Amino acid sequence: MKSPIALRALLPAVLLFCLPVSATTMLRAELPELAQSADAIVHGTVRRVESRWSGDGRRIVTDVEIQVTEALKGQTGGTVLVTQPGGRVGDIGQTVSGLASFTPGEEVVVFLERHGPQAFRVSGMAQGKYKVQRSEGGKSAMAVPEPTGDSLLLDPDTRQPTQSSQRSMPLTDLKASIRTALQQQAPVRAQEKRP
Repeated sequence: MKSPIALRALLPAVLLFCLPVSATTMLRAELPELAQSADAIVHGTVRRVESRWSGDGRRIVTDVEIQVTEALKGQTGGTVLVTQPGGRVGDIGQTVSGLASFTPGEEVVVFLERHGPQAFRVSGMAQGKYKVQRSEGGKSAMAVPEPTGDSLLLDPDTRQPTQSSQRSMPLTDLKASIRTALQQQAPVRAQEKRP
């Protein structure tokens, strides 16, 4: 029979295995917050997805080139380069949970934060990407939020586990919501600049 001291030492390890495991923990981001905090927001088509070794050769990163159809915020030019950790080079792969995934030819709306002079990363990880799905005739387009996978979302105020509040909506509604959030932000910035 094990001693009470040994059992007490084993208890934290047993409890650790009983807790739910999530590869990535992130704060839930609401659409207005994403729009206001992003350096750029673009609607476009993914042209290229290419993984490579980082400059120091220690990790794999993936470059995503997006042809911009419409810049909803920021000056981006005709294309933007989004760089994310993880990817596959040859037989070696590195995975980071909670990131948006991209496929060449995919139509997207992405919320971006500047990451160096020429590159961006997706704001809010997977929460900063909507995939555009068009009807067969192309008359209607839905913006579908990227799934956050096995990531644990926390409420930004309570820090308690929560669900994503993002929902699929017509592309026109998503763009209207972004514009509304940006208009609401403008008066606040003007007030902050006053002495």
